[in-house]
Amino acid sequence: MRLTVLGGGGFRVPLVYGAVLADRSERRVTHVVLYDTDEARLHAIGHVLAAQAERHTSGGPARPAPEVTMTTDLDEALEGADFVFSAIRVGGLEGRTADERVALELGLLGQETTGAGGIAYGLRTIPVAVDIAERVKRLAPDAWVINFTNPAGMVTQAMQRVLGNRVVGICDSALGVAKRAAAALGHDLGGAEIDYAGLNHLGWLQALRIEGRDVLPDLLADPARLGSTEEGHLFGTDWLQTLGVLPNEYLYYYYFTRDAIAAIGGGGQTRGEFLVGQQANFYAAVADSPSGAWTTWDRVKRERNATYMQENRAEDEPRSEEDMKSGGYEGVALALMAAIARDESATLILNVANAGTLPGLPVDAVVEVPCRVTAAGPRPLPVSALRGAELGLTLQVKAVEELTIRAALDGDPRTAVEAFALHPLVDSVTVARQLLDGYRARIPLLDKIFRRN
Repeated sequence: MRLTVLGGGGFRVPLVYGAVLADRSERRVTHVVLYDTDEARLHAIGHVLAAQAERHTSGGPARPAPEVTMTTDLDEALEGADFVFSAIRVGGLEGRTADERVALELGLLGQETTGAGGIAYGLRTIPVAVDIAERVKRLAPDAWVINFTNPAGMVTQAMQRVLGNRVVGICDSALGVAKRAAAALGHDLGGAEIDYAGLNHLGWLQALRIEGRDVLPDLLADPARLGSTEEGHLFGTDWLQTLGVLPNEYLYYYYFTRDAIAAIGGGGQTRGEFLVGQQANFYAAVADSPSGAWTTWDRVKRERNATYMQENRAEDEPRSEEDMKSGGYEGVALALMAAIARDESATLILNVANAGTLPGLPVDAVVEVPCRVTAAGPRPLPVSALRGAELGLTLQVKAVEELTIRAALDGDPRTAVEAFALHPLVDSVTVARQLLDGYRARIPLLDKIFRRN
């Protein structure tokens, strides 16, 4: 099988390649094509993957490592692909820092996928993602697209306009909630029924059934075990018991908005600014010493994982070892490919068209829910209906996502202002206009969206 990775020079590509290396099936990925607009980054990641392949084959009998080729030609990368893994960052990390800073300068949350920053990121990314979808339709019409590009929900929904259900969005944060809940009670997720529903980065674990019994109430009733989880650290046990569900970690930005703004704004540098420096040092180090590419990458990965959402934890409160293990999305991607290519049925939490799964949302709205995946693709499983507060927030954010898609594709600044203004983390139409003006001034790619008509 041929796997094309868009954003192939990205730092996390070795996670995907590592999952592919570990696959021992007869029908597996045999050729990986890395595409990126930055040739220097491509070659740096190529050195890391070469070291991975060497480590893989030096450990004894093993299947040959997949062939890796690199290109800066998008059409060449897509032609003949069986699967396309999209993890692009339009505007780079510099765009991310603008997403964060423009909002913070107006007293709003500065985060790359949530709130104003997520809208700005979506506005400049959606036209590029739709162009990719149109190229896939022309050059690899039978391919499945696995989208990890953020904001994952709205980007997946925009691409589905071209490719339908052959575009599937993935994220590891939803599955992480269920894993941690089960582990706190001494269970694993094998055979568990996960009742999780919402949007990408905005969902809730409503029940966790082990052998038919919902064990989530057991966890919520046990402050010690509940407090040992990442959610317990982040939200506090009292608030989780008040909610009666376990929220996705990104809901911290909605439940503790002022706290998050104060922590991010007072931290000296945003997450994006931290990553700009870290990633520049990484790519420079690999260029200077290609032979040490794997060691350098592994060290930087650990540092990156350890500092994830650090601003929302006390200085003496590190992330748990279990939570710092490699992202998890690469495992979701491999399981999704295996289920489709080999008809190995799997249950995964994915971003797919609603199709009536969550009442109140449009049928074509992309939602994040458990799915049964077979050779025919993902099929949403029944979940509990969202309650009043959760449903209301979901409906409002989905309306904003759909306005953002329309504004990006139509190049309409009035629709973009409407999207900003209606987001629950933006408190003023005046501020919404200031946000759009600020982002247009700071991010040329975003400004171009509204100058093309």
